[in-house]
Amino acid sequence: MPDEHRLEEKFLSQEAEKRISEKLDEVEQIEIDVKTDLLKIAQGQADGVSVTGQGLVIQEGIRVQEIKLQTESIAINPFSALFGQIEFNQPVNAIARIILTEIDINCALASDFVRSQMPNFDLDVDGEIVSFEPEEIQVFLPGDGKIECRGKVLLKEMGNTRPFAYTALLRPRTHSQPAMLESFHCTEGNGISIELVTALMQKAKELMNIPYFQWEDIAFSIKDMQVEIGSLILMIETQLKQIPSSLSKLSL
Repeated sequence: MPDEHRLEEKFLSQEAEKRISEKLDEVEQIEIDVKTDLLKIAQGQADGVSVTGQGLVIQEGIRVQEIKLQTESIAINPFSALFGQIEFNQPVNAIARIILTEIDINCALASDFVRSQMPNFDLDVDGEIVSFEPEEIQVFLPGDGKIECRGKVLLKEMGNTRPFAYTALLRPRTHSQPAMLESFHCTEGNGISIELVTALMQKAKELMNIPYFQWEDIAFSIKDMQVEIGSLILMIETQLKQIPSSLSKLSL
């Protein structure tokens, strides 16, 4: 590639890095590589954008250990691109590899933002509506492909409200096997009925079979999940509208 093309890419990449860094509460390292040249910019084109970041703090309590994101060829706004704002003229497909540590996951789950986003949900148990109101959840990553969850909820059934705590050990879905629940234990409360357990398992199955998730204007699907000791590695396919505003949303 001619040197002048490399200079154009370097300028755009540095400006995009600056803009993303300004949107994050904290960042240990961020590298962006925009593959394009002046002629392609004028035509509103780029061969792709790659983003690599470490120690990204999106907002208080929400941190991502590492993210690697790669887009396909894109159509960009040429005027915005000249100022380092990589805006896409149409949604673009991207693949991201995200690493979350056990500590980061639990800090996020305890944050006011995530707690405010946790939905209550209702289950139909033999014609009776049973409601769950999440109060607390912790995740532990012991390795061997397992995830341990410990949580507390308020259980509302038959006009009564009572606390209920549980510990669950599960294996996420992989290319070679479906998601597996290895154990489920009640640690507080009077236990739950078999009918309620059945309804919970059906609800969990529905959630795991959702083809994609929506976060504001971001649609994404989890293609693979690897569990290591103390860390969770996600492979995600998503559609982005622009790099600076979407990076933090994707990382959630």
